[in-house]
Amino acid sequence: MGTDIAPEPRFEIVHAVLSAEPISVEQAIAAVESDTAGAVVSFSGVVRNHDGGKAVERLSYSAHPTAHQVMADVVAQLVAEHAGDERREPVRIWAAHRVGMLEIGDPALVCAVSASHRGQAFEVCSELVDRIKAQVPIWKEQFFSDGSVEWVGAGA
Repeated sequence: MGTDIAPEPRFEIVHAVLSAEPISVEQAIAAVESDTAGAVVSFSGVVRNHDGGKAVERLSYSAHPTAHQVMADVVAQLVAEHAGDERREPVRIWAAHRVGMLEIGDPALVCAVSASHRGQAFEVCSELVDRIKAQVPIWKEQFFSDGSVEWVGAGA
């Protein structure tokens, strides 16, 4: 007779990149969906038309040459920390941050996480977004309607 042995936690990094091409939450969700997933949580950070009371026309994101590796490392570190979790169900992760010129409404950061249960999916997705924003060396140049320009994150 066989014994039921719980499998090791299975975290799969489906995608963790910086992209000069458009990204979408639909693309991220489709990539992480699976028959084992009872929850898919997604985040889409989009370019808004204002900041600090000023009208924004568009943004440009620039990345440090190491940013691609930092992005991969940030996701890998999150997976490593959660791999010891007592939950044994599969978790799939997709994350991408745009670089280059973006228009109002364009997704700048998209993440999706699938897991057996919503709590874990929300937890991992939230941590993922926070870590990418805090650690990946990407700077935002905002172009305002009044002709002024502002760099965000350049001093970080």
